[in-house]
Amino acid sequence: MAGNLVRKYGDPVLREPCEPVVVFDEELKRFAEKIFSIMKSANGIGLAAPQVGDTRRMFVIDLSSQTFDAEPMAFVNPEIESTDGTETAEEGCLSFPGLFLQVVRAEKITVKFQDLEGKTHRIEATGLAARAIQHENDHLNGVLFIDHIPSVDREILAGKLKKIKVG
Repeated sequence: MAGNLVRKYGDPVLREPCEPVVVFDEELKRFAEKIFSIMKSANGIGLAAPQVGDTRRMFVIDLSSQTFDAEPMAFVNPEIESTDGTETAEEGCLSFPGLFLQVVRAEKITVKFQDLEGKTHRIEATGLAARAIQHENDHLNGVLFIDHIPSVDREILAGKLKKIKVG
């Protein structure tokens, strides 16, 4: 069910840059609850607004299934301010069911964002949290995780991508 609500590779909305959120109201909170629900139903750890067809600069992350001290978080109008180091690790994406790729990302990041009330926060993240934030933030800029792999590898994956692609 939830998998049907997540936009798949090939859907044009996944390539659209998102617009900043300017209204922080009850509708935004309901939208965040909807995204969290879809993400959890699909067994994901992160989901961005464009993945459900919305072009607001917002994503949610819940790493509690991966680490005991993680809290579910909504990131509104996020900006990655700094990065440090690099690491390669496997990533998946709910918009690419069944596809897992080795992706190089920053090992440590500082991200500024607003919460659902509009309050600004700044956090440092490492490991899986840093990776998830970068992955979801990319969605807000129309960037997909396949864009981070060499074109020769994308050619090798062409058959798998064709099976996933909508349209």
